[in-house]
Amino acid sequence: MLPSYRHRRACTPAVARLPRLAAAPAAVMLAGAAMALVPAVGSAQGRAAADFPTRPIRIIIGFTPGGQPDIFSRLIASRLTDVLGQNVLVDNRPGAGGTIGAKLVADAVPDGHTLLAVSGAHVIQPSVARVTYDTVRDFAGITQMFTSAYLLVVPNALPATTVREVVALAQAKPGQLNYSSAGTGSGTHFAAEMFKEAAKIDAVHVPYKGIPEALTDTIAGRVQFFMAPLSSAMTMVKDGKLRPIAVSTAKRVGTHPDLPTIAETIPGFDFDSWGGMLAPAKTPRPVIDRLNAEIVRALALPDIVARMRALGAEPVGGTPQAFDRFIREQLAVIAAVAKRAGINPP
Repeated sequence: MLPSYRHRRACTPAVARLPRLAAAPAAVMLAGAAMALVPAVGSAQGRAAADFPTRPIRIIIGFTPGGQPDIFSRLIASRLTDVLGQNVLVDNRPGAGGTIGAKLVADAVPDGHTLLAVSGAHVIQPSVARVTYDTVRDFAGITQMFTSAYLLVVPNALPATTVREVVALAQAKPGQLNYSSAGTGSGTHFAAEMFKEAAKIDAVHVPYKGIPEALTDTIAGRVQFFMAPLSSAMTMVKDGKLRPIAVSTAKRVGTHPDLPTIAETIPGFDFDSWGGMLAPAKTPRPVIDRLNAEIVRALALPDIVARMRALGAEPVGGTPQAFDRFIREQLAVIAAVAKRAGINPP
């Protein structure tokens, strides 16, 4: 099966305590000093949370506008602006598979005023590129925002209408079918790698600069299949320009129940698109908790739920700890796929 605080200082004068301190072992003195520091740090964090936010908040996105993390982050930003009393702005910093934006946030002051909206590319890049930050240690999870399906699509001219027929065609012509992606290391790339592995087929990866270019060449028949984000492909499907085959999630998508799953033909297949929000590591826990609470509330608002589902996504929410754990798990899954596929950082 495949993987989808308050502290009050002592009032006794320090001079009156000197004889006793002088006689105390050094280790005891150091331990006492360390214990005194803990409440002080906690007090500072508590004050930071009480004052937060003190200026506009930036949500960095490492890709151009238009993708699901961008669209949904703007919905969340509007809600946060209303409840936090400060402007929350989306700042697109595209380039290098999202790593430019991620590095900017990893190096930001950890006070909750600079956040990072991530997609599956965040856990893929360490397996395909040499990133200049640690994907786990340099970030703190706030919450997972959504999951969404990929849709296996083919050109109308391809003589295949089901997963079984696509697999049979690829097995009859090993190494002769091409598949598109939105770039090496993108979620669309690894969704196709997962499909190749599960179906036991050999096909050639043709990376593009983005989803629009990958869709265009799939429509034209220059590539034979594409694991496209559901929201990106459905317009082309509805216009009759692409043939939908199946979705990548374990269960059928509620908004498109007519689309079968790949798992109905290849049991256990489950690989979805997702997005979430991170902060720099060492951001005070009370600030993380405040952001988590407000974003999770926003994700439950009927208008935001409706907008997400209209684009083929499902809101998630959840705790910071759950999102941190999810990212660690996804890193392991992707690293294993990359190793088996012979994909290595340059």
